[in-house]
Amino acid sequence: MSETAAESRVVRERPVIAIDGPAGAGKSTLAAHLARKFGFLNLETGAMYRALALKAIEHDLPFDDEAVLMDLAEYTRVALEPQAEGNRVFLDGVDVSRRVRDTDVTEAASKVSIHPALRAWMVLQQRKLGERGGVVMEGRDIGTAVFPDAEVKIFLDAAPEVRGNRRFRQRGPEGKVTEESVLKELRERDARDRNRAESPLRPAADAVILDSTAMTLDEVLAAAESIVRSHVEAAKLH
Repeated sequence: MSETAAESRVVRERPVIAIDGPAGAGKSTLAAHLARKFGFLNLETGAMYRALALKAIEHDLPFDDEAVLMDLAEYTRVALEPQAEGNRVFLDGVDVSRRVRDTDVTEAASKVSIHPALRAWMVLQQRKLGERGGVVMEGRDIGTAVFPDAEVKIFLDAAPEVRGNRRFRQRGPEGKVTEESVLKELRERDARDRNRAESPLRPAADAVILDSTAMTLDEVLAAAESIVRSHVEAAKLH
């Protein structure tokens, strides 16, 4: 471990819980649950990418032009305000909590987030939010890039077919969307996340891999609680 990482562990009074995994794995649900259970703040980093993507949409900017997006980022303020029912998301002072959940923004965020310079900029913002600990952060590279020294790391996964079905059921009657098209969209997003040059999606070497393919939601929540509780109890002994 680097000196910086070691120092980071010493100054934190409460842990950082990092939850990574592919789209549709249930990271947001798990993060919100753990935050409530242990009294931590739930900082949904994916919402930060979606907020920036929304601004790119509003300004009719291309998602594949990194320089243009970096210029946009420099004049963008994204803030998260944790609530009992989930984060409120503010873009330049405006509450965009509902809008950033729309399908077009989610897809745009996946394309925007592949750019190395933009990811580096976003990582700095995310570290500022969680540097003191006592937070649950979920995303694609929290345990590998944002907080490689996180005290608890969970990689939440599930088979693509299971994740696609969950996403399809979550959307409900949304136009002519089919389960097959949702699964195709999810596989394409997986490919972008896993193959991007900067911070590709992968489990951290010291992460606990939690495969929810054959698990109920209650089983997943209970397993994650056990992982966090083990760390909390061990920390008290030291």
